[in-house]
Amino acid sequence: MSAAPVSVIVVSRDRPQHLRRCVKGLMQLLHPNFEIIVVADQRGCEEMAAGGIAKCIKLIPFDEANIAAARNAGLEVAAGSVVAFIDDDAIPEPTWLDHLVGPIASRQAVAAGGYVRGRNGISFQWRARDVRPNGWTEELLLDSDDPICVEGSAQQGIKTEGTNMAFDRDLLCKLGGFDPAFQFYLDETDLNMRLAGLEMTTAIVPRAQVHHGFAASDKRRQDRAPTTLFPIGRSLKIYLRKHLPETKHGPVIDSEVKAQRRRLIEHMIAGRIEPKDVSVLMATMVQGLLEGETANIVPLAPISPSKEPFLKFEKDVIDAGHMALVGRWYSWSRVKAAARMAREEGYRVTVFRYSLTALFHHVRFQEDGIWLQRGGLFGRSDRSDPVFRLWTKKSRTAHEMSRLAGIRDKFP
Repeated sequence: MSAAPVSVIVVSRDRPQHLRRCVKGLMQLLHPNFEIIVVADQRGCEEMAAGGIAKCIKLIPFDEANIAAARNAGLEVAAGSVVAFIDDDAIPEPTWLDHLVGPIASRQAVAAGGYVRGRNGISFQWRARDVRPNGWTEELLLDSDDPICVEGSAQQGIKTEGTNMAFDRDLLCKLGGFDPAFQFYLDETDLNMRLAGLEMTTAIVPRAQVHHGFAASDKRRQDRAPTTLFPIGRSLKIYLRKHLPETKHGPVIDSEVKAQRRRLIEHMIAGRIEPKDVSVLMATMVQGLLEGETANIVPLAPISPSKEPFLKFEKDVIDAGHMALVGRWYSWSRVKAAARMAREEGYRVTVFRYSLTALFHHVRFQEDGIWLQRGGLFGRSDRSDPVFRLWTKKSRTAHEMSRLAGIRDKFP
């Protein structure tokens, strides 16, 4: 387990409750040497102050709707040798940071990216992907869950997801951090390609996992239906201007326009948007492409070393280990009380609540800091498992705990 000092940066805007839950998850990290930096709007700052969290983190007020600039604001005060990034609507597994920063701390790589689980807490949204100068990505199939280091090239970088990535701080600052021309979308992809163009090495770390909620924002609703495609169009055009000859822009833009239209039609068929919304939203993408054509792209200036000392996060309880509890409807009150007591004593707690059904399982990190997995005793957790399988409570719990080994528990 690496003890390299790590600065964890969270950017938040208009989602104070999600921010609070994210920081609560960060407080359960097993890494022994990290600081938490929150870059947030006024509501987020007020949430941190109200919860008494502000005194043990670096809190940076930031009201501009520009995620790249916000990440750079966090980078300016980061005093760790490694900087890690997570979104405010995401929760890390307790071992996330240890796995993620290991290849950077050992100087095998200058960047690292992990896997991202989706809303059900089990299936993956994103795993390993590469990225090209046209912005297209392709999944990389790995043979194991061990980290793999890949050297980039001008034609191929390794995609790190904005909600689960880490970098060598000195190098990132030397490169000027993230390009503020990307107000939203593709800012980390641009950085991936800049690193690849320098033939830098990025680590893919499958066991570095976070749970991403896709919370509502000013750009999408809770059901993930977009409210505007302007930022996508704008950022895509800027990205292409930086990484692809202009003569090749047309086919890429045509392909993305078709893909976004298909996505909108799927939302329409599902009843999330009206038919008239499709043309309205596509018009916002065209507007974004037009603005991206003329947006100012300037060379990035290096970011100076932090003038603030490292603010190591000190846990208020001793890590007592990981405890798993099993509940059914008739014992639920007792199990909840036991889980909360165990959490107060410093345990990381996972509760399995089974019904006598074959319902699929879902996992959620709750406001009280407890991991809750719900589903049928005979239903699938991993979506590649059989739809129905006979289990006892004991065998089912042992199976689920083996699935979490080295992720929620300490390293095996």
